[in-house]
Amino acid sequence: MVALQLQSVGAYHGRKLFVEDVTTPVMTSGELIAVIGPNAAGKSTLFKRITGLLRGPGEVVVEGTSAKNAISYMPQDTSANAVLTVYESILLARKQGQSWAVSDGDLRLIDEIMKALNITSIAFRDLGALSGGQRQLVSIAQALVREPEIMLMDEPTSALDLHRQVEVLDFMRRQARTRGMIVLIAIHDINQALRFADKVLVIANGRMRACGEPREVVTVEMLREVYKVHARIEKCSMDHDHVIVDGTAH
Repeated sequence: MVALQLQSVGAYHGRKLFVEDVTTPVMTSGELIAVIGPNAAGKSTLFKRITGLLRGPGEVVVEGTSAKNAISYMPQDTSANAVLTVYESILLARKQGQSWAVSDGDLRLIDEIMKALNITSIAFRDLGALSGGQRQLVSIAQALVREPEIMLMDEPTSALDLHRQVEVLDFMRRQARTRGMIVLIAIHDINQALRFADKVLVIANGRMRACGEPREVVTVEMLREVYKVHARIEKCSMDHDHVIVDGTAH
């Protein structure tokens, strides 16, 4: 079983400590963790620190794996090399850091992921001809095809319509379960976080405000303090609640 924990983790942008003192509970295989917070709260910065793209204090503790490609990161920016087709870009992601020999297993995995994301029909279109939502789906495929054990996704559904958002988040929750991955998704829609996440991690002003079960973390008080809104929380089902915003807090 793979485990991930952040211990007093911080991250620098230049000389400024933009994120600081983030300590989480242990996250384990099969969990989907929604990372929420206002704009510029530090969510993307924290992801880059976990992947090693930014330096900072503290320790990112990963246990249960020694694989070099244990962590896969899907950034918010989905721009890509427009001269490649969708299929070529996914195959390139699959072979990154490996032998360039392509096996039947490689091809089967690519076909399986493309079918699951419903992007088979655009397999041989140039990346530059895709919509923003299509590029996001291709980026998800590129991340999944590396078969990571920990996957970080920075706003992976921001360019998708509501139907596709639900499809993708449900798909990623099932991927976490069936593949035994830890999936962290930075997301703005709190109701989607309540619906699909096993844990919710709240970042505000570069610090972790809370991390735990969705119903314990997403409270009227948290929404007022972190998001500056008046809201009520209604029970939507046995599995999740629903946030209704009534107005801004002053």
